[in-house]
Amino acid sequence: MNDIQARKNVLIAALWMVGTLASFTAMALSVRELSETMSTFQLLFFRSLVGLLVVSCLVWRTGWVQIRSQQLGLQIFRNIIHYGGQFGWFVGIALLPLAEVFAIEYTVPIWTMIFAIPILGERLTAMRILVAAIGFTGVLVILRPGIEIIDVGALAVIGAAVCYAFAHVFTKKLSRTDSNLAILFYMTVVQLPLGLIPSLGDWYWPQLAEWPLITIVGLSALSAHYCLTSAFRLADASVVAPMDFLRLPLAATLGVLIYNEPLDPFVFIGAVIIMIGITVNIRKG
Repeated sequence: MNDIQARKNVLIAALWMVGTLASFTAMALSVRELSETMSTFQLLFFRSLVGLLVVSCLVWRTGWVQIRSQQLGLQIFRNIIHYGGQFGWFVGIALLPLAEVFAIEYTVPIWTMIFAIPILGERLTAMRILVAAIGFTGVLVILRPGIEIIDVGALAVIGAAVCYAFAHVFTKKLSRTDSNLAILFYMTVVQLPLGLIPSLGDWYWPQLAEWPLITIVGLSALSAHYCLTSAFRLADASVVAPMDFLRLPLAATLGVLIYNEPLDPFVFIGAVIIMIGITVNIRKG
């Protein structure tokens, strides 16, 4: 690939990352607003419902053969784990400052690296041990256990990061045999009843003004992952990953402007430490 084409790909990847940032931000803000009246289970149900409608339209146009799976059991297991990640992230969005949620979420690549060793058979190296140590140091700086009481929301986001990491590893295994469309389809199908059944006991009918936000939650969940995947397809991880770090200052700015959230310097210090670990892993990997 010549230099001109490489620079063009980086520029296009940057535009895809703008879409990724916009999608995650729109989803976080919509979840924060809806969480005042709707339970987390119900939010997850509507997220899956909107996603299923969109993915089903795509499958209908491209052919149902696209959703055939050679690892159906793993599809189901992966999506139960992913559902746990979504649940923890939604809880964190409702309870924590936006900046803290995104800062803790940065640990997902580190957890993924750790879980890939036993599940995918990847090698345990001194560099990976160092990266994990750097990442966990960043988390300790953010949470400051023993000095500050660890919030339930923070524990939920840590749990979400662990679940997302497992889901990423299983997605890699699934991608060897199943299409991306199949992975998205089974994600919405499996997670739909997981959100519906627990929410029936405390059902709330959304108001007319809430439906646009519900639609945004469902669409942005799909567009965020599509944009991020497209960016990684065009440029190296060492180029794309630093762009994703812009989520933290963006979330912090919106938290201050919209919700009057305080800026905690320890959140930013911890996030920078985690970013260093991820960057070292990308460049040395």
